[in-house]
Amino acid sequence: MLKFLINRVLYMIVTFFILSVIVFAIIQLPPGDFLTSYIETLASQGDVVSMEEAQALRVYYGLDKSFVSQYTHWIFRFLKGDMGQSFEYRKPVSDLIKDRLPFSILLAVGSLLIMYPVAIFLGTLAAKNQYKPIDYILSVLGLFGLSTPNFMLALVLMYFLYHFFGVGIGGLYSPEFVMEPMSLAKTWDLLKHLFVPIFVIGTAGTASVMRIMRGTLLDELEKQYVITARAKGLTENQTLFRHPVRVAINPIVSTIGWQLPRAISGETVTAIVLALPTLGPLLLNALLSQDMYLAGSIIMILVMMTLIGTLVSDLLLAAVDPRIRLAGKVR
Repeated sequence: MLKFLINRVLYMIVTFFILSVIVFAIIQLPPGDFLTSYIETLASQGDVVSMEEAQALRVYYGLDKSFVSQYTHWIFRFLKGDMGQSFEYRKPVSDLIKDRLPFSILLAVGSLLIMYPVAIFLGTLAAKNQYKPIDYILSVLGLFGLSTPNFMLALVLMYFLYHFFGVGIGGLYSPEFVMEPMSLAKTWDLLKHLFVPIFVIGTAGTASVMRIMRGTLLDELEKQYVITARAKGLTENQTLFRHPVRVAINPIVSTIGWQLPRAISGETVTAIVLALPTLGPLLLNALLSQDMYLAGSIIMILVMMTLIGTLVSDLLLAAVDPRIRLAGKVR
């Protein structure tokens, strides 16, 4: 186990640096830079920036350096916890991320904690009752969840709740709590506002995991060891939960590491619709304004979450399925 962990950590470090180069290159691919966009904005407002002023600003922001120099300066500061200065907001990137990251993680973890148990239960229920009414109903609901865009579902819920119940669901706090310090009342208000974002973000994921669970479990139920277990007189529930379910969740467990960063990055449009103070809208705005230190730092945080989550998925997979050996052998 120790050797496996050491190898995985070494792979993660190498992967981290390779991806950091790719991320820094991608965020600089669009023509121009933040300073170019900034000067064009000033020009559209009637302010003229001279060549000397533009060059001074370029030196001030470090945009006059080569790609290698900019990357080296950025990555070593990032590893020390200094993510640089946001061009757009004129604030340290770490402060901007610190204000929004907890809410993003809260929404993502909340949606995952609900998504996986519900999806596994419904997928098992559908497979157990194949071609019965409950199976058809769950299949229709699954297709509905997969085909409905999250932002559309958010808009429908906003209209429905406000029109029929007079409840506003925008943001994570009621207006009277936005500027108040944290208290029990504010915490309860936050929990009340979390339900709709978590439901919206988790809908598509729940539908996808449910269909995966149904398909893999149906494959397992047709195998010889299940037929043998039934022939020995085991009940249907004993036959189902002793081995087939444990094997069927392997593909689901192996993707847990991807779901947390996917939930954070995938909720951008939903967060804009619901006015959520999360990382998604911040990342979108940083990419549009070519605020490279802010965009790069957010993407690298998602990369770190993916790498750590993948390691956790590997360990969980080995724990769930006893046939899997860390050395790649089968018992």
